[in-house]
Amino acid sequence: MTNFAKSNVPQFTVDVYQNEYLPEGGRDVNAIVTVTATGGGTTGGLPIPTDGEHTPDAAVAIMIDCSGSMDYPPTKMRNARDATAAAIDTLRDGVSFTVIAGTHKAEDVYPGDGRLAVAGPTTRARAKEALRRLSAGGGTAIGTWLRLADRVLATGDAPIRHGVLLTDGRNEHETPEELRAALDACAGRFTCDARGVGTDWDVKEVTGIASALLGSADIVADPSGLAADFTRMMETAMGKQVADVALRLWTPQGAEVVFVKQVAPTIEDLTDRRAEANARAGDYPTGSWGDESRDYHVCVRVPAADVGREMLAARVSLVLPAPDGGAPTPLAQQLVRVVWTDDMAASTRINQQVAHYTGQAELAQAIQQGLDARKAGDRDGATARLGRAVQLASALGNEDTAKLLSKVVDVVDAATGTVRLKAKVADAAEMTLDTRSTRTVRVKK
Repeated sequence: MTNFAKSNVPQFTVDVYQNEYLPEGGRDVNAIVTVTATGGGTTGGLPIPTDGEHTPDAAVAIMIDCSGSMDYPPTKMRNARDATAAAIDTLRDGVSFTVIAGTHKAEDVYPGDGRLAVAGPTTRARAKEALRRLSAGGGTAIGTWLRLADRVLATGDAPIRHGVLLTDGRNEHETPEELRAALDACAGRFTCDARGVGTDWDVKEVTGIASALLGSADIVADPSGLAADFTRMMETAMGKQVADVALRLWTPQGAEVVFVKQVAPTIEDLTDRRAEANARAGDYPTGSWGDESRDYHVCVRVPAADVGREMLAARVSLVLPAPDGGAPTPLAQQLVRVVWTDDMAASTRINQQVAHYTGQAELAQAIQQGLDARKAGDRDGATARLGRAVQLASALGNEDTAKLLSKVVDVVDAATGTVRLKAKVADAAEMTLDTRSTRTVRVKK
């Protein structure tokens, strides 16, 4: 474990869990990389100075769906206003923020001048007054909301930029290509948590937004739960202390990266998001960090070698890019090694961490396939895949996912994956399972 912590950022550590032994001719090296950030650079909850010599460390854009469907029932819009007010109350003094009303277009409703307000007693009161004037009407074009949030957030100098997006419906007033273009334009510029309220929104759209912008996605089936959820989201956002941290992976000549995936607290494939750092290294985005720990599964394919050969398969490090494009700041580093052996017991042993997260990835895939089969009317396929999901959730100790599965299937025997599809499943139950299918649990020590 190597640590290059600086005083103005949290301290990062990297730990690697792997079986470094391969049989003669073996090529694929798997490792779980645990990244932990603690302390350093935090304010301890104290207000950020705003005396003209300090720049607010965070900027937040709250995007609220104000389309016509938010008026059915009318309590939904009221709950959304109340939730946004609760989020505004959670902002630290000195944090920059804006509130955006989203329909088939986007409107900066506070502060209303295309720029950011600075959180304080007066601006919070004015923002909540603006909220009270919001009403539902119009369509849904989420890409326009995101682009406006990006423009307003860019007017400030805060290094940490975060969005919170709430929708209750499908993105019907722009094409999927337009939404994708907006996400591509915003990726790397700010992170975003996305929430679907009720049961009339599209899970793939909401989870896709969160995935592209390195945030969280969830369902709030009952609108009365929005205020509590928004408060939790904002508390988490306020805990972020450093942005744009990259996982840098160096590999030797002849080696290639098979994949890089975040596997805890959720599964997120980062493989295609690689940005070349130099001839042998690439950077994978991880977003903003507070006091937290995440796990990543790295697979590197190395040239085959004879028994007794040792080599460095990869060097994993955390780096903080320099704002001026200069040399990045190293935060932590660890090595992934490989040794070729003729000891079958050593080379066939699967590391506990690697096995655990391989199972978690299969669990998420089984749920997705099972729900897709159920929607397509393939009862046998749905039963088989959801049964496998039940079996994996039980074996992996993923109790939360097991409970969600039990609302979709009747479990006969969890150990064998024997289940029966329920005759009737509530939309909220199915959508909750779908939305949270990529959540994982860590290996029990």
